[in-house]
Amino acid sequence: MLRFFMGIVGAVFSVVLLISFFSNVSTYLTSPPEPTAEEEFHHHPKELALASNGPFGKFDNKQLQRGFQVYKEVCAACHGLGLVAFRDLEALGYNEAEVKAIANQWATEVPTVNPETGEPATRKALPADRFPSPYANEVAARAANNNALPPDLSLMTKARHDGAAYVYSLLTGYEKEQPAELLKKFPATKTPQGLYYNPYFPNLNLAMPPPLTADGQVTYAAGNPAPTVDQMSKDVAAFLVWTAEPKLENRHATGLAMVVFLLFATILGYLAYRNIWATEKRKVRVTGALDPKNQAKSARAKGKAGIDG
Repeated sequence: MLRFFMGIVGAVFSVVLLISFFSNVSTYLTSPPEPTAEEEFHHHPKELALASNGPFGKFDNKQLQRGFQVYKEVCAACHGLGLVAFRDLEALGYNEAEVKAIANQWATEVPTVNPETGEPATRKALPADRFPSPYANEVAARAANNNALPPDLSLMTKARHDGAAYVYSLLTGYEKEQPAELLKKFPATKTPQGLYYNPYFPNLNLAMPPPLTADGQVTYAAGNPAPTVDQMSKDVAAFLVWTAEPKLENRHATGLAMVVFLLFATILGYLAYRNIWATEKRKVRVTGALDPKNQAKSARAKGKAGIDG
């Protein structure tokens, strides 16, 4: 009885699901969803060729240093790097003294507590410290940015689709005015006061003003490419790839070593198969009437029965 009842419940459930499915399909076909401005005018990130791209990619330390300089002089005013320590910069080619100087001269001091009074205080950063947030807390960050919260950039290239290409496209994709076609087709999407139009941002309008506005905004050392907006955007995007995956080169090397090992093991296994098992499987196994044991049994049985042969 219980099985019958359970079968009825399952059948009813299946019927309800089928009705719901066909109802939704019918609704979609008869009343398809209206197109949105984001679907039609959002741009896919531009192509960005970095030295770290691909399975054999390696970091270009000179570019990473330029990217760090752009972050320090432009981005650090609003965005933190809460998962990166100052001492990690040694991987970019900075020596110990330079790292100490960078930490000591960082514009934002590290929050601490006064051991004598117990009151909140700040101190100069040390190489072991992580990059401090430019704001004391989320409330202060929103208050300083028209209620928008600047995200931490440590993992930005891992958190966004197309990573570095997205960052590069966003920094170089600001437009002073929205396309006339967009305003004509979607007048309600006009950029509100205090926001900025950027077709590479998912909803087209964002609170962050263009951070890189002019060539030469950051002064590079001699021997580096000209600091155009395009070049600075590429450099800081490359730097953020490093902050998100500082062990990328080690991962690539490990992966390559594993591929070589597996290839070698496959070849070795195949040769072992050819040498040991290939001849064995060609041997004919004597079974049935041809088996000597079976033939002996048949001869004994015939002898007892008085049958010749």
